[in-house]
Amino acid sequence: MADEDRLREYRGKRDFSRTAEPEGRGAAEGDEPHFVVQIHDASTMHFDFRLQVDDVLKSWSVPKGPSADPHDKRLAMPTEDHPLDYEEFEGVIPAGEYGGGTVIVWDHGSYEPLSHDRRGRPVDFAESLERGHATFRLKGAKLHGEYALTRFRGGDDGEREAWLLVKAAKGPKGQGAPDPRRARSARTGRTLGQVQAEETRGA
Repeated sequence: MADEDRLREYRGKRDFSRTAEPEGRGAAEGDEPHFVVQIHDASTMHFDFRLQVDDVLKSWSVPKGPSADPHDKRLAMPTEDHPLDYEEFEGVIPAGEYGGGTVIVWDHGSYEPLSHDRRGRPVDFAESLERGHATFRLKGAKLHGEYALTRFRGGDDGEREAWLLVKAAKGPKGQGAPDPRRARSARTGRTLGQVQAEETRGA
């Protein structure tokens, strides 16, 4: 599917004359695909978990954020694909715009796809997501180790999809999701409040 098609929903929801969110012109660099976790203080506070898959960021809204505890099963609700350069976005989406509120990059880095079939053979990562279960190893500033995304509701039946994001028991523990209002950006070291205050002063 062409990039323009995959980002049609994303672009259709936004007025780029009002929001500083990227339209989707950039491309990620590096040998491994990227991931980003953004904290989004919108109508409800949540974490946005995004994985680079081909030429877009596949995205899920995770209300409680990723956990470093393998016993935690974190709800992850799919959202529209985002452009690759969204991984750098940090700022205030204007009130009245889709997703209006403050965004910071809580964590970012690369990831290693780990999905295999029942015979242990590697499976294309996009295909594993289509099938409803994908495993991967995060290599971020805060999140480390193996995670899995598993669809437990929806798909081909027309019902809205719902997934679980779970940390594997093995491997390094890393950090779990913090109190979002006290969390600091992995890019700039700022809190949500600081980003909002700085952009309000500069408006």
